Amino acid sequence: MRMVDLSTLIAPSPEGTPPFERTDIAYLPHAGGAAQAQAILKVPPSVFRHAEGWATEEFTKFGTHNSTHVDAPWHYNSEIGGQRAQTIDELPLEWFFGDGVVLDMRHKADGEAMTIEDAQNELARISYTLKPLDIVLVRTGRDEFYGRPDYIFRGCGVTAEATRWLYEQGVRVMGIDAWGWDAPLDKQAKEALIKQAPGIFWAAHQVDLPYAQIERLVNLSELPPFGFKVSCFPLKIKSGSAGPTRAVAILP
Repeated sequence: MRMVDLSTLIAPSPEGTPPFERTDIAYLPHAGGAAQAQAILKVPPSVFRHAEGWATEEFTKFGTHNSTHVDAPWHYNSEIGGQRAQTIDELPLEWFFGDGVVLDMRHKADGEAMTIEDAQNELARISYTLKPLDIVLVRTGRDEFYGRPDYIFRGCGVTAEATRWLYEQGVRVMGIDAWGWDAPLDKQAKEALIKQAPGIFWAAHQVDLPYAQIERLVNLSELPPFGFKVSCFPLKIKSGSAGPTRAVAILP
C-alpha cells in the first residue's frame, strides 16, 4: 500500500502571523536535556552517549484549530438538534477511518461555495454513489497558499445546503484543503452585514448537525477520486472544540 500525508507541518509561525493564528514551539536541544538530568538526578552529561541528553519540545502557543484539525459539533454551537453538542473527545472512533471520496471543486472561485448540484454533478462524473461513513474531501487547490497571509481568504467553501445533503447521505466527516469549510469569512461577513440576518455568516458550520469537518488538508492532488481509505483520528482533548489530526490517505 501507499500512504499520502494530508496534514500540514506543525511549525513555529513566521513574524506577522495574527495572534489567534500563531504557533510557538520552544525547542530543548540535547545539551539542554543533559543539563536537566544533571539538575534533577545529579548525573553528569558523561553518562549519556556523546554527552547528549534528551531533546524535547514544548508548545508555548498552539490552538486546537491552528493546524490540520477535526472540528467537533461543540465548535459550531453549544446545542445541536436541541441537545448539548458533542466535544472532540466524545465523537465515535468509527467516524475517523473509512473510505475516502474526493470532490474536485478547483473550478470554483474563492467564495463560490459548493452546492448540492455541484456535489451531485461531481459524483456523477466520477461514477460514485456515497454511502454511510464515507469521508468526503473537497479539493479546492488552495493548499498551495498555505502559509501565505491571504490563505485565510482563499477557498470556495461549501454551502449549508450541501453540508446537510452530505449528512443525509450518511457522511459524518467532511474535509477541505482550505482554511475553513465555509466560504471565506471576509466574504460571508460582507454579505451578513449588508443583510443583517443570521444564516449567512458561518452558515455551513451552524447548520445544526452533529458532524465533524477536517480543515487545512493538503495533497489531495495525489489522490484518485475514490478507492482509498482515510485515517484522521483527532487528538483526544477533554471538552475540546477540535483536535489536531495526522490525516493520512491509504491507497492499495
